[in-house]
Amino acid sequence: MNDPVSARILVIEDDPAIRLGLQKTLGFEGYDVLGAEDGETGLEIAFSNRPDLIILDLMLPRLNGYEVCRTIRKHDPAIPILIISAKDQEIDKIMGLDLGADDYITKPFSTRELAARIKAALRRSRAHEHEEKTYERGGMCVDFAGQTLTVDGRQLELSTREFRLLSYLIRNRGRVLSRDQILNHVWGYDYEGTARTIDNFITKLRSKIEGDPTAPELILTVRGVGYKFAE
Repeated sequence: MNDPVSARILVIEDDPAIRLGLQKTLGFEGYDVLGAEDGETGLEIAFSNRPDLIILDLMLPRLNGYEVCRTIRKHDPAIPILIISAKDQEIDKIMGLDLGADDYITKPFSTRELAARIKAALRRSRAHEHEEKTYERGGMCVDFAGQTLTVDGRQLELSTREFRLLSYLIRNRGRVLSRDQILNHVWGYDYEGTARTIDNFITKLRSKIEGDPTAPELILTVRGVGYKFAE
């Protein structure tokens, strides 16, 4: 991982004024910035140059941003993806985040806010490089780098959000995590979800990793507070 200030950033944006403006602004910040004007070209550059972070518009020609995000995540679970879009409906944000984006910024935005979010995403990415790569317990194996969950030799399907939630719980095992902490870390500070959102995802995870989901031994409920993953 490069130093955050000299990291390589790929901007996938079809509006030339925005794309060139970001390339210029981020270049002044010290980043090595690449640009792509459509989804297919963006994927080609992403796979051939392996940037440290991707800024991705949703409304792209040839291949839309959702497809680009899904394809990148299938091959590279770790690279930070920041979506920038004029689509400001909650469903659009949920779709982008569920496909694996790390952040969602609505147009118009200030370059100062974008720069701050880029630095935060790069810091998180760099910190994750030093974390454990896998976690094994009983018949369960979690591959953090590959974003896979295997139980008794069988790989189970998890959505990106489910995997992030499971990873957050495991990496903080033994600690009680409030619902607000979980919501802010897994869904983001500006996601307007509720505690019920977390409870539904916890139920899904328990059905996949617990021997008896009605009497969980791994993901424990801490009444009035939140959840913890048992040591």
